[in-house]
Amino acid sequence: MDHNRVEGTKHQIKGTAKEVVGKVTGNKAKELAGKLEKNVGKFQDEVGKEADAQRDEDKRRQ
Repeated sequence: MDHNRVEGTKHQIKGTAKEVVGKVTGNKAKELAGKLEKNVGKFQDEVGKEADAQRDEDKRRQ
């Protein structure tokens, strides 16, 4: 499993938590920061998935 997938998942979890705290407290800045971090995590996870797929493809070709 690629490092980016692990880190991406961490960012998604932290972002979701920040977003929820922001909604509960009415803090729009924290809510927005949470959404941003969550989306960055999703992107990073996708990068990791592509790296894994490429690595698997390279192994199949050998």
